[in-house]
Amino acid sequence: MNHRIVVLGAGYAGAYVAGNLARRLSPADTEITVINAVPDFVQRQRLNQLAAGREIEAPNLTEVFSGTGIGLRVARVTAVDPERQVVAVADTDGGGEVGYDTLVYALGSHACDQSVTGVAEHAFDVAGRQTALRLRERLDTLDHQGDGGEVLVVGDGLTGIETATEIAESRPGLSVTLLARGELGARLSAGARRHLRRACDRLGITVVEHTSVEAVEQTRVRCADGTVLTSYATVWTAGFAVSAIAAAGGLEVTDNGQIVVDRTMRSVSHPNVYAVGDSVYTLGDNGRQLPMNCGSAGYTGRQAIAAIVGRLTGHKIANVKLVYRYNAISLGQRDGILQLIDGAAQAKPRYVGGRKAVRVKAGIQRGALLGTSHPTFGLPKRRHRLAAEPDVSAEKAIA
Repeated sequence: MNHRIVVLGAGYAGAYVAGNLARRLSPADTEITVINAVPDFVQRQRLNQLAAGREIEAPNLTEVFSGTGIGLRVARVTAVDPERQVVAVADTDGGGEVGYDTLVYALGSHACDQSVTGVAEHAFDVAGRQTALRLRERLDTLDHQGDGGEVLVVGDGLTGIETATEIAESRPGLSVTLLARGELGARLSAGARRHLRRACDRLGITVVEHTSVEAVEQTRVRCADGTVLTSYATVWTAGFAVSAIAAAGGLEVTDNGQIVVDRTMRSVSHPNVYAVGDSVYTLGDNGRQLPMNCGSAGYTGRQAIAAIVGRLTGHKIANVKLVYRYNAISLGQRDGILQLIDGAAQAKPRYVGGRKAVRVKAGIQRGALLGTSHPTFGLPKRRHRLAAEPDVSAEKAIA
């Protein structure tokens, strides 16, 4: 019987890992199945653009995996049982269970409401394609009314900044407000913060700082200091959370539900389970936790690939660098910030702004799309056979 590798999730990390494993492992020994809730690849880092009205490519996963030998099951993962080595799924046929020998957990993250009253009922988010399209419909309605409808973006992290600037540029008829818990762009260098403020001024974005939200209502937001802000479309970007599926299945997780792994991305509690992307808690080479972003998905994915191939084929496991070097921030289509990060995960004084930063961010997005929508492109053609007794449980040192 072939070794069954099941990959949960086909986002940036999951699709990349599945394609690489298919190219490097012989189909005579392995079968790879990807389980994903939707039939298309979602460019999550561009969903703010989709919400603002731009058309974003969404490659069909059947076509993405065509010719790779990867099996695709469009279904929602409902549970993981690492003791029985099965995954429970729900789909249009009623669902069932999928067994595995090696599991790659790449279910990503979703918007976190932080238990704030009214967020689930009244707020929008850009963490998924359908929710981004729902926001787009709302913005279309406000635009058609032509009365400068108020849009409030809560959260001044990278997603909040990109969402506010994209909406303001694409829909100049709307009034956009960006609400920050602290100082706007606090994690940026002084020069980058000034650049960000100039961009907000140019785009007509109202910035409200040092404010937290107490409740979201249908047409307004109540702040903790008593301030009430009118909002006909409240966009919630104040944090992200992972699924509770891993914790419910008995995998060792952190307090926020991320899977705890060793240096090779293997679960410390269940050695035939690997975690990548936003789902994993791991320390970078600087000793600090890797952030939830596309770059981390690539680094953790490459390390998991090296570990899985090495353990199954008896080869040494390469040590993939786990680094956090910069933040690339879009400020609409014609402006941006490339903020360099030092070894302590702090902003360096130097930053790059303007069109050069735009080109860098566009290159990152193109590369991410290529690496996932063409997962076997440019990889070695040699496919390794599995070892007679694959090392799926014992510790194996990194080369």
